[in-house]
Amino acid sequence: MKEIEKAEIKRLSDMLDALNHKDATVIQAGNSELIAAHEEEKEKLTAEIARLKEVRVKKLSTEAQKLEKLFSREITKKEQADMGTLKKTVRGIVVVHPMTALGREMGLKVVTGFSKKAF
Repeated sequence: MKEIEKAEIKRLSDMLDALNHKDATVIQAGNSELIAAHEEEKEKLTAEIARLKEVRVKKLSTEAQKLEKLFSREITKKEQADMGTLKKTVRGIVVVHPMTALGREMGLKVVTGFSKKAF
């Protein structure tokens, strides 16, 4: 699942990092207008990154709430080894790993499968 917000956060963070690295040379130059412009740009980037992180958390929370309404159970090691067969036998299954963002949001401790019917 490729997230647009995640890519945009990465791009903005890279821009912010580049500005932070340029700060030393700008301060040495002593141009107060340029320093003020850099500070203003950093504030804008920081605010936008915070906004995008909130949007991302809200999306994850919404998705977690949808999945919690479905039937769920732990996926055994044998089923994990042959995930293709599991997905063919249980149509529409969603497997969530505890180390993914969605898994952390849901507070999972083990790999869990979510489906409309029992499996």
